[in-house]
Amino acid sequence: MHSNVSLKDEKVRNSPAMDGTKRPIVALESTVISHGLPYPQNLELAREMEQIVRQHGAEPRTVAVINGELRAGLSPQELERLATSQHVRKVSRRDLPVVVARRLDGATTVATTMWIASQHGIEVFATGGIGGVHRGAGNDISADLQELAQTPAIVVCAGAKAILDLPATLEYLETFGVTVVGYGTEEFPAFYSRSSGLPVDVRCDSAGEVAAIWRARRELALPGGLLVTVPIPVEAEIPAAEIEPAIEQAVAEAETRGLRSAEVTPFLLSRIGALTGQRSLHANLALLRNNARVASEIAVALCGESVTAAG
Repeated sequence: MHSNVSLKDEKVRNSPAMDGTKRPIVALESTVISHGLPYPQNLELAREMEQIVRQHGAEPRTVAVINGELRAGLSPQELERLATSQHVRKVSRRDLPVVVARRLDGATTVATTMWIASQHGIEVFATGGIGGVHRGAGNDISADLQELAQTPAIVVCAGAKAILDLPATLEYLETFGVTVVGYGTEEFPAFYSRSSGLPVDVRCDSAGEVAAIWRARRELALPGGLLVTVPIPVEAEIPAAEIEPAIEQAVAEAETRGLRSAEVTPFLLSRIGALTGQRSLHANLALLRNNARVASEIAVALCGESVTAAG
């Protein structure tokens, strides 16, 4: 890493503790804070996500760029800054040189959070849903997929966002060698819905099983990450048959408006929220909380502080 690029961790790096073990750490993204929810709900969620991680035995590290510094771990004041400022840039990998050079504040996407977390030695990352191949011609592909193919991280999510072409997204992940784990399921979760009818590569029913697969991947020196997909809690689910009409309407409206690339996903999520009477927003919050819990359990298992994989 070039000396002009500053990597800072507000509290503790993912380094050996006094007993020689690693501390369980979970990275959290910041785009949901600055671009996903209105204030004060965004700040409340950011604080709650960090608290959930702590309650389950790990240390949270919300990732962002602050004054051009790549940060894994934010102070309470910096969390509030991301939640309230109108000048926080949404940062994907291509944007990193710009925000660093110009010393800007940036909220990190899934792809960028993975990369910055890996620079800090953090292996586990919790998010809502990954990006993927958009519906339609198939030429709009999220940078999240290539990041999963090349950056070492366990990404815990509720599958890909339901607004996407899920079969094409899974085909892309297969092509680039990304193993897709179903956590307590044999089907790929569809974000708002618990199943999609699409199979995952392997089912795991415990954090220890996930940790064992990750250790094997490291020992094999395979590049890229591990995608752990967790179904949304039953009580918060919106069945596919109910949410799909709203998705289709939102996608059609986005096409009519001629939206492209980074404009598409925020519009679709906002529009689906309006069409479902904010039911989709409540589902999104529930799966985010659940993913933070699962990621924490996996981080603890990686550090050898929970039971090993069954069998």
